[in-house]
Amino acid sequence: MSEHDRAPVPEQAPLRPRNALSAVLLVLACLLVPFATLASWAAHGLTDTGRYVRTMAPLAADPDVRHAVADTLGDGIMREAGHELDTGPLRGTVGPFVHDAVRSFTRTEAFRAGWDAANRAVHDAVLRALRDDGPHADAVTVDLAPVVARVKHRLTADHVPFAHRIPVPHARVPVLPADDVDRLRRGYHVLDTAAVWLPLAAAACAVTGTALAACRRRAVTALGLGTALGGGLLVLAVAIGRRLTLADLPDTLHRAAAGAVYDALTATLSTVSWLLLAFGLTVALGSWLTGRYGPRLASRRRARASEAPAADPPPEPTRARA
Repeated sequence: MSEHDRAPVPEQAPLRPRNALSAVLLVLACLLVPFATLASWAAHGLTDTGRYVRTMAPLAADPDVRHAVADTLGDGIMREAGHELDTGPLRGTVGPFVHDAVRSFTRTEAFRAGWDAANRAVHDAVLRALRDDGPHADAVTVDLAPVVARVKHRLTADHVPFAHRIPVPHARVPVLPADDVDRLRRGYHVLDTAAVWLPLAAAACAVTGTALAACRRRAVTALGLGTALGGGLLVLAVAIGRRLTLADLPDTLHRAAAGAVYDALTATLSTVSWLLLAFGLTVALGSWLTGRYGPRLASRRRARASEAPAADPPPEPTRARA
């Protein structure tokens, strides 16, 4: 073998491990993108009380949610009314009246105010329990006094008769048992850490993998396709999660209300997933078009520049005759 044939080998050999490392980093970046998006949504989108209340507020006007709340409140009132009323001859008369009154109440501004206050109280209580670093997890309970006070204030402002006489009892309602709080606390700390480091790791792998690639255009194309694939998998995961969540509910009558709540909570995640899909496809398509038509356009520009006639040299100045 001649010396000319052996010359390119030392230059091409070091590119193989470099390209392999670039491919590994790009694949790792594409894998981290959906997990980083999911962790950021769970750690930041669901742990902000104000954002959570604003997300749940429109559900107060949802018919399925109002129907589920009315049935729950009506059954609770009938249980609190006493065993005699619940099983006696008055049940057929009082029961429908109570449920109709509760359904009418769910169409008022007072119900919307109580809905917001209840969601804020529950979210605050659960968030405090998850962020507590105590050795033992306690059950999460919510005091209904602020909710009743909010409803009472709204009814009084609407001039409802005897609204000012509504009592405001300090009754604590259980929300989460201690075992669930302990399990959710560990998961919350993992998500809180992952929401910080996973996006940074994905960005670092993407930048480093693109910089090490022998052909950066192909690396960008692969990165765009991987990002689009991750966004599509997130969209599919949200849809599958909704189906599994509703299928596990024991009460089939309130699945529509649970579906409305699930859609409201995952609306931001769905939007970000579709944006990742569109952004990845756009980047991949732009990189492919640039690599396919960019050299042709550049050669045409050079050809036009070479074919353009040269400019005439400026005339030499003539000396004036004496």
